[in-house]
Amino acid sequence: MKWYPNLVLAAAQALADIFDEGYYADKVIERTLKSDPRWGSRDRAFIAESVYEVVRWYRRLDVLAQPQPDNLDAYQRLIGVHYLLQGETLPDWPVFQGLAETVARNSPASPSYALVASIPDWLEELGQAELGDLWHPTMDALNQPAKLVVRANTLKVTRQQLKDKLAEAEITTTELGDDALVLHTRKNLYNSPPFKEGWMEIQDYSSQQVAPFLDVAPGMRVIDACAGAGGKTLHLAALMHNKGRIIALDTEAWKLDELKRRARRAGVGIAEIRPIANNKVIKRLAASADRVLIDAPCSGLGVLRRNPDAKWKLTEEFVGNLRQTQQKILHSYSQMVKPGGKLVYATCSILPSENEAQVEAFLQQHAHEFRLLDSRHILPQDEGFDGFYMASLERLK
Repeated sequence: MKWYPNLVLAAAQALADIFDEGYYADKVIERTLKSDPRWGSRDRAFIAESVYEVVRWYRRLDVLAQPQPDNLDAYQRLIGVHYLLQGETLPDWPVFQGLAETVARNSPASPSYALVASIPDWLEELGQAELGDLWHPTMDALNQPAKLVVRANTLKVTRQQLKDKLAEAEITTTELGDDALVLHTRKNLYNSPPFKEGWMEIQDYSSQQVAPFLDVAPGMRVIDACAGAGGKTLHLAALMHNKGRIIALDTEAWKLDELKRRARRAGVGIAEIRPIANNKVIKRLAASADRVLIDAPCSGLGVLRRNPDAKWKLTEEFVGNLRQTQQKILHSYSQMVKPGGKLVYATCSILPSENEAQVEAFLQQHAHEFRLLDSRHILPQDEGFDGFYMASLERLK
C-alpha cells in the first residue's frame, strides 16, 4: 500500500468537517473528492474508504489513539490506527511516530460490546431492550460496508440491457429480485452513461422491496406522502408503466427539487410534485388515493452501513421524539386512502418501537377503519442489505 501525505491530509480534513463542524459524511466526501481533479480512482477510493471506516469505528479508534482528536494531526493518527488494525505498515512520518506502541498500550483487556462495535452506550442499551438476542448480530451486520445495488429503470431498459451496458464498462453484476443488480466492485456511477441516460437508479435492495409492497397497477392514483428525493416514487412509476398518477409530497421542498430532476432523467411523466406547506394539502386529498405510501421519518438505524455518522449524530431523545412524529403522520396521512385502498407504512429502522409498535398503536385507534394485511421486518443480517420495515393496511371505510 502506497501512502501519500496529501491524501491522508484530505481525509483528515474531511473527518474534521464531520466531527467538529457537524456536516454529513456523504456530503463531505462528495465535496472532498471534487476538490482536486488530479486525483485518480485509487486516490478517491483511499479517501472515501479512510473517512467512512474511521467514522464507522470512531469510538474504538479514539480509545486506541488517545487523546480525542482536536486537530488535523490527531485525525491523521486515527486514520493510522485504522490501517494498523488492518495489518498495514505505516510510513515513517512524524505524525505516526509511536502510534503502534500507543495502540498496544491502550488496548483494553475486556472491552465492552459497545466499544467493540463502536457505538454509544445509549444505543447498546436501546438495542438490547428492543431486539434482545438479535441486537448484536444486527449491529455486527450494520458495521459491514454496504453493497452497491442499482435498480434497472424498466421505463427505458430491461435489466439484461442494463447488465450488458455495465459489462461494457467492465462492471460485473449479479441479478437479484426483479430489477436489481448488485455490483461486484465499487464504482462512481454518477458520471456513467447508463446513469446519465436514466437507465438505472442507485437504490439498496431492501429499499427496492417497498414499492412492490404497495401492489400498484397502471392507472391507479397513488400518493407518496414522504417522497423525499423520490427513489420510491420513481420505482412506483416504473411498476405502473408510467400510467396513472403519483402525487409526491414532502414537507421539505428542496428534496422535491431533486425529485423533479430525477424524474426527468428517468422519463417519469406521471409524478405530480407538491410540497406540504400546511395541513390543508393533506385535507384536500382526503379519501382520494388507491394507494398511499408513508415512508416515515425515522432513526435510520437500518442504513448505518451507508450512513455510519448517524451513530454519533443521533440521540436517545431524538429517537423518542421521532416516535411521536411517526404516530402523528400515520394518523393524518392515512386519511388520504380511499375505502378499499391500501396504506403502506415503511421505515429504514430496525427498532420495533418505530415499526410494529407504531402500527399496533395506530390500529388500536382506527380499528374500524383499517386492518393489517401483511408486514415485513428485514434485518441487515437476513439478506445482507439494509434494515427495513413495511406494513400493508387496507382501509375499510
